[in-house]
Amino acid sequence: MVITLQQHIQPETLHQLKALLTLKQVNFSYLENRNLIVIEKSVDPSVLEGLDGIERIDLIASPYQLSSIKFKKETHFLVNGISIGSRFANLIAGPCSVESEKQIFETAEFLAKNGIRFIRGGAYKPRTSPYAFRGLGVDGLKILKEAATKYNLSVVTELMDLSLLDQLMEYSDIIQIGSRNMSNFYLLAELGKIDKPVMLKRGMSARISEWLLAADYILSGGNEKVILCERGVRSFDPEVRNLMDVAAIPMIQSLSHLPIIADPSHGTGSAKFVAPLALASMVAGANGLMVEIHPDPSKALSDSQQAMSFEAFENLLQDIRKLESAIQKPIDATYEAAQ
Repeated sequence: MVITLQQHIQPETLHQLKALLTLKQVNFSYLENRNLIVIEKSVDPSVLEGLDGIERIDLIASPYQLSSIKFKKETHFLVNGISIGSRFANLIAGPCSVESEKQIFETAEFLAKNGIRFIRGGAYKPRTSPYAFRGLGVDGLKILKEAATKYNLSVVTELMDLSLLDQLMEYSDIIQIGSRNMSNFYLLAELGKIDKPVMLKRGMSARISEWLLAADYILSGGNEKVILCERGVRSFDPEVRNLMDVAAIPMIQSLSHLPIIADPSHGTGSAKFVAPLALASMVAGANGLMVEIHPDPSKALSDSQQAMSFEAFENLLQDIRKLESAIQKPIDATYEAAQ
């Protein structure tokens, strides 16, 4: 249950409402920055009848509340003039890791030439082995930002730890939370306090409800700019890196108001399977795609097997643009076009 309070509720009225819930032994959270009271399990709404200060009561049976479609029908917002969510699709592309200035500027020029407005790249990389390439750190962030500024792109990069948040606030436009951190609830709660979009990747073994509850951690802090990203779940089959759950896309859209994009690169772990899964995700209703590309995939310092070459990505773009007219999801739709 989500209780939306009146905008100018009197402190005494709020106190009486909270006291009543406490008396009824109801566990609740008061979200001052959003003027909401959230109750995980619904109580009889008749308990609240006749009380002042309440604007609306949304009865939500699921454990996740603020991400539920029963609380809100649709979320869309702007990132540097580009609409995220609604019916529009956006492409995010770039290498797994920022490796050099030459690599990133070459990639940024390629993306701009092809009408792509978002560049991705990891400056701090979560690697299974401590001996693998783990990114260039803040120098990588600076390279990303310089290239993005030159070619009018927006930066998507991953936040590994709360200690790095100030850096990402300065150099990124969308903060990505990777699969490993989906259950880092303290980190998610802190991201609820910022005014910057957060892309929340699904945990590698997470259920849909757990994923949406993770989103609630961010939403409950006041940050409503949340994007979900399906990136595949761990499978028993050694033939694939992950199992790309395309069915999660329409399922999320039936359960939540949050935009969802697909990451077929991590979802498959193999460049040759990225294109068909990208197209399938579009047909399934994804609001966007995130694809790993590299000027020379054979020399990529991380995730080389799943990185597409520029040529392969251009072929995918041709297929996407043929498909977009059929499903009416124009790529790179600006806010003005949305009006």
